Amino acid sequence: MPLPSFIIMNGSNFLRSTNRLNSFTRNYPTNVQRAVHQAELSKILIANRGEISCRIARTAKRMGLLTTAVYSNMDRDSMHVYLADEAINLGDSPSAGSYLNKVKLIEAAKRCGAQAIHPGYGFLSENPEFADMVNSSGLIFIGPPASAIRDMGIKSIAKHIMSHAGVPVIPGYHGEDQSDQLLLSEAEKIGFPIMIKAIKGGGGKGMRICLAKEDFITQLESARRESLKSFGDQSVLIEKYVANPRHVEVQVFADQHGDCVYLFERDCSVQRRHQKIIEEAPGPGIDDETRSELGKAAVRAAQAVNYVGAGTVEFIYDPKDGKFYFMEMNTRIQVEHPVTEMITRVDLVEWQIRVARGETLPKYQEEIKLHGHSMEARIYAEDPENNFMPGAGKLGQIKLPEHEENVRIEMGVRSGDEVSVHYDPMIAKLVVWAPDRNSALMKLRSSLSKFNLSGLKTNINFLHRLASHPEFAAGRVHTDFIKEQESTLFTKTELPSKLINITAIGVFASSAASSSISSLPTNVFSPLVTDAFRLHQTMTSQKTFTLLYNDEKYSAVVKQHGPNEYSVSLNGSPFVTLEANYDSLTNSLRVNEDGLTQNYKFLKSSSSQVALFTSDKGGYNFELETKPHYRSTGSTESSDGAAGVVAPMPGVIEKILVSKGDTVETGTPLVVMMAMKMEYIIKAKVKSKVERIMFKAGENVQKGSRLVKLVNLDDNQ
Repeated sequence: MPLPSFIIMNGSNFLRSTNRLNSFTRNYPTNVQRAVHQAELSKILIANRGEISCRIARTAKRMGLLTTAVYSNMDRDSMHVYLADEAINLGDSPSAGSYLNKVKLIEAAKRCGAQAIHPGYGFLSENPEFADMVNSSGLIFIGPPASAIRDMGIKSIAKHIMSHAGVPVIPGYHGEDQSDQLLLSEAEKIGFPIMIKAIKGGGGKGMRICLAKEDFITQLESARRESLKSFGDQSVLIEKYVANPRHVEVQVFADQHGDCVYLFERDCSVQRRHQKIIEEAPGPGIDDETRSELGKAAVRAAQAVNYVGAGTVEFIYDPKDGKFYFMEMNTRIQVEHPVTEMITRVDLVEWQIRVARGETLPKYQEEIKLHGHSMEARIYAEDPENNFMPGAGKLGQIKLPEHEENVRIEMGVRSGDEVSVHYDPMIAKLVVWAPDRNSALMKLRSSLSKFNLSGLKTNINFLHRLASHPEFAAGRVHTDFIKEQESTLFTKTELPSKLINITAIGVFASSAASSSISSLPTNVFSPLVTDAFRLHQTMTSQKTFTLLYNDEKYSAVVKQHGPNEYSVSLNGSPFVTLEANYDSLTNSLRVNEDGLTQNYKFLKSSSSQVALFTSDKGGYNFELETKPHYRSTGSTESSDGAAGVVAPMPGVIEKILVSKGDTVETGTPLVVMMAMKMEYIIKAKVKSKVERIMFKAGENVQKGSRLVKLVNLDDNQ
C-alpha cells in the first residue's frame, strides 16, 4: 500500500532562522534553576493516533528524526501507521487497552529504541503519572514537567496558584469538601447561574451549566458521572457563570533555561457541547493593549508552575468591559495550534522537540510577529440537525480542495477508512490564512465548499452556514453563539427538486461510466432497474430507482436521449430535460439549463450511497434503496407506541436507571450511554411501563439497538 497523502499548503511559512539575536534582553526572566542538558534525540515514539500523529511525524521527519507509530487493532491500516518509519501494535481497540495503556507505550518505546515519547493531544498528553513514568524510564517526555501538569490539571489548585501569581480569576468555590449540601450552599453564595466543572476536566467533559437551584443536584450528579468515567475523579468546582463570554486562549512556550514567551491569542468561542468547532487567531476586536495584557498574564501563569514546552492558557473574556479571567491551562499542544503557526510563521511541534532536547527557545518575544489572520474549522462525523450526534462508520470518497496557497488540511483518514466508536469523530482540520479577517473568512467558506466527503453525515454544511452568518462575519461571537442563533443556523429548507434531478442523473451517468448494467453477472444485485441500457446507441436508455434523503423517498425515472441529454421524473411528475456531462476522472457533473452552466461534484461511496456537492449550498448525501428493509433496526419508531428507546449510535451502556415493571413518565431518564467520549442520557418519549431491559451495564450496543422495551400507557397516543 502506498503512503497516504497529507496536504499542507504553503509549507514555506515554517521555514525560518533559529539563530538567536544576543542583543535582545529576555522579557520574562525567572530565578528557577533547572538542570539542562543537550539530550540525544534521533527517534521519537508518537503515543497517539489520527491527524496529530501524522502532524508530529511530518515535522520530525523534516528535522531528520525517525518516528515510531503505535496503533490499536482497529487502526492497523490507518494513515498514521503508514506515515511513520515503523509501527507497533498495542492490541485492544478500546483506548483503555491501547492508547491509554502506559506500560505498553513505554515498553514500545524501549523496544524500538526511541529516546523520547510525544503524547500529542488527548489520551495521556496531560497525565502526570505517565509523564513521571516516561522520565523515570530514562526517556524524554515531550511535554511539560509532571508537576506542572498535576498543578494545572486540578482546577481548584490551578485557581489558587493563579490568584497568587496575579492572574485574574473568576469567583467560585474550589474547596475539598465535596458534599452535596456544601456545594449547593456555595452555589447559592455565588449566585445562579453557575458552572459545575470537573476539577480534572477538559474538552467539555464533566461540565454542566446550572441555571436554577432546583436543577443543581441533577446537574451535579451528571457532571460527576462523566468526570469519573473520563478522568477517574468525580470532584468538581463551582464558579460564577458569565453570560455570553468569549473563550480566548493564549499560546505560551517555555524552555528549560527559564525563558517564556507568548505567541498571541486565539478565539475559540464558537462551540457545541462545550467543544470548539471554529477557532481563529488573532481574536477579533481585541486591541493591542489587551492583547499584550493577555500575553503577559499567560506568561505569569506558566512561570508560576515552572512550565516547560507548549501550553495554552485559557481565559474567559467579557467583551462588554474588556476584562478577562483565568479559566484553565491546557498542558499540551492544542488541536487548534495550526492557526497560531499560520500567524506567527513558526512550527510549534519543532519548538517542542528542540526544547525537549535542551535547546533554548528559537525566538525572543520581540522576534515573534503577528502576520494576518487565520481560521480553523473542525470537520466531524456528526449530525448537526440531531443535536450534533456523533457518527461512526466507513468513510466514502473524499475529494479535497485543490492545491491552494495558504490553505492547510490536517487529517488522519483516507477514503474507505473507518470512523470508530472508540475514538473522537473528528475527520479533519481545515485551516486557512489571509492578510485580514474578512479575506480569511472568504477563503474558509470557499475551502469548505470544496471539501467533499461522502458516506457519513458531517458538519461541513453547518460550518459553511456558520462562517456565512452575518454576526459571525462581524466578529460578534461568544460561547452561546450557536444556541443564540439556532433559529437561523438550523433553518430547514426544502430540498430543491432540481438538485434531486441532478443527483438522479449522476446516478445514471456514473453507473454508465463504470460499466453497462446489462453486462453484470446475473447473480449481482443492483438497486438500479434497467429497462433498456446500451452505451453508444441512439436508442433511449432508461433506469428506475429510489433515492432517499432525510427519510423522504424520491422514485426517479431517468432517460438518456443522447450523449449529454437526460430527462428525469420524480414521484410520477412530468419529465424535466437537462443537458449534463459527467467526468468520472474528476467526479465533476456539468449541468446546462437554459444557457446557464453550473458545476457540481458527484461522489458514489458504495452501491447504496451517493452525494451531490454544490459550490454555494453545501453537500447532500442520498441513499439508494437497495431492498425493502435496507435501514438499520430501530431507525424508525416501533409499533409499541413507546417508540424511540433505541441507541442513537454505537456505544457502551454506562448505567441502567430503571427496572422491569417501573412506570415512567415522558422525559424520564432510562439509560446512560457512553459513545464517542461523551455521555448520552436516553429518555422515555411517552408515559410507559418498562416491560424488558435489553442490555446490562458495560455491554456494547450497535446503532438502532432496542435498549428498553416499553408498553405505552399514554391514552393520547
